[in-house]
Amino acid sequence: MEAGDVILLTTAASVQFLRPIFVRVIRELPERHTYAGWVWIEGYQLNAADDAVARRELFVMRAGVRLQALPAKPARPTKRPRRPVRVR
Repeated sequence: MEAGDVILLTTAASVQFLRPIFVRVIRELPERHTYAGWVWIEGYQLNAADDAVARRELFVMRAGVRLQALPAKPARPTKRPRRPVRVR
């Protein structure tokens, strides 16, 4: 996992994720010693609009983490410049 990756965490990653969540990874925390196959990560929990709603430190099983490709956001339509209005 690298900074900026978006991952899906389900019960495959840890039993604490009965409701799956999406997380944008900030970094792994290698200074925290864990059990074999487990890792601490720091990241932002995302809502349905892909906005960060909470900063979290999570203890997860690496094999249960699913890397996600986010759908491309539609481009915003460009606004046409408005002509100045003359006031008489």
